[in-house]
Amino acid sequence: MLVNKLDLEKELLSKRRKFKAEAEILAEVQSIFTENDLVREQISQKLQQKSSTKPNQLNFDLLEADKIFHLEQIKSLCIEYRLRFLDSNIFKNEIPEEAISKIRMMEKAHNTSLEGFKIIAPSKAFHLLNYDDPLLFVPIGNNYFYLIHQWGTEMNPWRKLMVLPIKNLGNFTITSILLSIMIAFLVPENNLSKSVPLASLIVFLFAFKSIFAVFAYYFFMMGKNFNEEIWQRQYYNN
Repeated sequence: MLVNKLDLEKELLSKRRKFKAEAEILAEVQSIFTENDLVREQISQKLQQKSSTKPNQLNFDLLEADKIFHLEQIKSLCIEYRLRFLDSNIFKNEIPEEAISKIRMMEKAHNTSLEGFKIIAPSKAFHLLNYDDPLLFVPIGNNYFYLIHQWGTEMNPWRKLMVLPIKNLGNFTITSILLSIMIAFLVPENNLSKSVPLASLIVFLFAFKSIFAVFAYYFFMMGKNFNEEIWQRQYYNN
């Protein structure tokens, strides 16, 4: 005698009918979706509001050690790669849904509402004020910040080297000196250099003065400043 195969889906539907009416189940699911959409909208609004300086109260046992960073470590990274560490409300690019999902999961796990969001990104990623690929953090106290999410393309590994000359005044000066030395060596020797012992030094000093003055004038007239000065500033020309 042949036995008909059991359709598990039909069996499951039969059990669901005995448990609750279909309309009631759909209403509950709709309520869950509505609540989730509301919470996600609230998170999006908090990301667009001015950040609070109050630390978030988190469950220490649930934190991942490799996502906890001190302000000095963040400062060092920003200075080396010429990045800014600013409030999320002036971040002009779109924050991905994945980041909002991670915030939501973290809030549920720690039974709290997160605030004080900060982002590490290049200057162009922010709505900077006129004085005349991003990391999302929340503060957890004592100048420590917890990394929630990273998105976008990876940072160009050459960026650190490219912005090294404008890291600070010392690097700016050293770069000018090195360029001046190269120019002094490139200037061909002539009768003047043979008759004047300090001719090479004079060429070097002239080159250094010219290079330093021209680059400094262009740099500051364009409203730029050194990496050490801008990493937490909201102004594009200061």
